[in-house]
Formats: sequence, C-alpha cells, structure tokens
Amino acid sequence: MFKVCFIAHARDADLTKHRSIIETDTYRLHSVVVRNQGEAVEVTRRLVEEEGVQSILLCPGFTHKNVAEIQDTVKGKAGVFVARGDGPSSIITRKARTGR
Repeated sequence: MFKVCFIAHARDADLTKHRSIIETDTYRLHSVVVRNQGEAVEVTRRLVEEEGVQSILLCPGFTHKNVAEIQDTVKGKAGVFVARGDGPSSIITRKARTGR
C-alpha cells in the first residue's frame, strides 16, 4: 500500500481535530493541518516512523527552510515534495491564504 501525507499550516489549526485519512485497497492518504513548524515536524516524524508513510506533500506555505527541516526529519525514509505551481497559481493561492 502506498502511504502519503499532505500537511498544511493554519494559525487556527488543532492537529487533533483537523486531520483525516482516506484509504483504498492500494492507497492511504493522511491529511493534517498544523499550527506551526514544530507540529509539522512532529507529525512528519510520527507518520513516517509509526505509520510507514512514504511520501510527504507540503502545502505552498512551507518555506525552503521548513522543507529542509522536514527532509532532515524523515532521514531518507520518505520523499518530501512541495505543492507549488507556476507564477499565476502562486498569486491565486496567496490571495486565498492571506486575503490580498
């Protein structure tokens, strides 16, 4: 089974409530909304070590430094990817996230 996790940041997140798992016979998608980078690192560590997640997909709000810290956390046990688009797509998502 392929196991992936999508992680997003939101200031008002409660990682105990703002999470889900969608599963088929061959695929398990975890999604978690975290409040800060510390929570993102801990969620990543736990999901890779305890759940065997093989791929981490981060929302566009993660900085390069955040991504590097997540990469260090998985220690080569999972791929780390960032959901970024082209210039116009980035403008659209920034407006949605920030209201400007």
